[in-house]
Amino acid sequence: MASRRTYADAVAALNTLQTNFAIVDAIRKSGQGMNKNSIPEMVEWCRRIGYEPSDFNRLNAIHIAGTKGKGSTSAFIASVLGQYRFPSAQKPERPLLHKIGLYTSPHLRFVRERIQINNQPLSEEAFARYFFETWDRLEEAARAKGEPLDTTAKPGYFRFLTLMAFHTYISEGVDTAITECGIGGEYDSTNVLVKPTVTGITSLGIDHTAMLGTTIEEIAWHKGGIMKASTPCFTAPQPPAAIKVLRKRADEVPTKLHVVDRNPLLRDVKLGLAADFQKTNASLAVAIAHAHLVALGHEEDRKRRDMLPPEFIRGLEEVRWPGRCEIRREENIAWHIDGGHTLESIEVAGSWFASQIPPSQSPKGMRILLFNQQTRNANALVEALHRILASALQKEQPFTHAVFCTNMTFKEEGYRPDLVSMNTSSAAAAKLDVQRGLAETWRVIDPETIVEVKGSIEEAIGWCRNVAEVGNGDGKEEVLVLVTGSVHLVGGFLEVLETGKG
Repeated sequence: MASRRTYADAVAALNTLQTNFAIVDAIRKSGQGMNKNSIPEMVEWCRRIGYEPSDFNRLNAIHIAGTKGKGSTSAFIASVLGQYRFPSAQKPERPLLHKIGLYTSPHLRFVRERIQINNQPLSEEAFARYFFETWDRLEEAARAKGEPLDTTAKPGYFRFLTLMAFHTYISEGVDTAITECGIGGEYDSTNVLVKPTVTGITSLGIDHTAMLGTTIEEIAWHKGGIMKASTPCFTAPQPPAAIKVLRKRADEVPTKLHVVDRNPLLRDVKLGLAADFQKTNASLAVAIAHAHLVALGHEEDRKRRDMLPPEFIRGLEEVRWPGRCEIRREENIAWHIDGGHTLESIEVAGSWFASQIPPSQSPKGMRILLFNQQTRNANALVEALHRILASALQKEQPFTHAVFCTNMTFKEEGYRPDLVSMNTSSAAAAKLDVQRGLAETWRVIDPETIVEVKGSIEEAIGWCRNVAEVGNGDGKEEVLVLVTGSVHLVGGFLEVLETGKG
């Protein structure tokens, strides 16, 4: 029986499916771009587990695309809407919302983080149940068609989890589902949603060029593919070329595109996510959450524009999204953690880190960079990081030490099962080629930095702790460490910290 199969069994089965890395790598090597049949294929997968795309209308989906800030914006929306799950003074008889789904990617430590209800990841038991219900339905459909029951009877890793998320939310009676695109928008698996209440596009940048194109115009075209007729679309401020493309797409749909500038009402709100740039994400989230409530008939268009509802303020202040501009402290060390992995987001992470350096830190104060990136232009990322910090710190050296590691979690155990499906080549990681190249790049940029290469995140953390202990003299001054370069590094890093290793 499916109900007797465990979470570990589910993760093991999930890891047999084609990984995101394999799919992206195949597209990159073919030079053909995104699979233009992906939506018809995804519709067929939906039918195999018993759903038509129109069935998902009952989820009242909010569909989010973008390059940067998708996760943070989605988290802000979920936290704000979560406040409407409780009776209010205006409507004490019943809550406005009951169950709010949040589907995001990638995960940090546990794959079940991707599918949340009421801002909590699925329990291991619930994940296993809905996983095997989806798995079994796909095998039954293949059996009925006389097809083999191997992995060809299932879609790839991300598509499977998208199917499972929709099945979970329908089964659980979710009445709002905030759904983040994986890559792009037009051909993304989540774009089987035909009638979301509202769509949103976060800040755009150059990323996934083999799939989406090398220009901001091409990328904007893909992201704009989530727009739906008569469904309002809200976007963060974009470069003029991107806005032009988005407006053209909106006219073709047709729908109304709203550009959301920073909301001045957020000036005195202490956001639960640090860093100045989060005000852009929070402003977009406020506009989207309000439009969603209006679409559901829960809130009339506010007459007053000079204040935020208390539910919005609480939601913005209480939001939590690990691994984004997060600080964790232990003896002598302040870990500054951010999963920035594009040129734009790495510059933002650098600016945030610079803002966290106390003026009282001595000129000889120790600062360490812990960095990983396997698949993008890693050298360009570290060069951008050094440039932004050197500019912010003027004459000071950005880092006294730097360590470049793979995204393998542990030295001996390797990856924990939830972290196996990474967007990387295990063969390339084992050779440390990228890490050695990064180390050499940094030595050229800043010859005074002490540079090290490590084969696992656990070893890199241990090295940082040793450097802090040995080199921090009397130990009175906190050693600042910036952990950045990839979401996968952040996930493995948090796993090492939480398990007490390193």
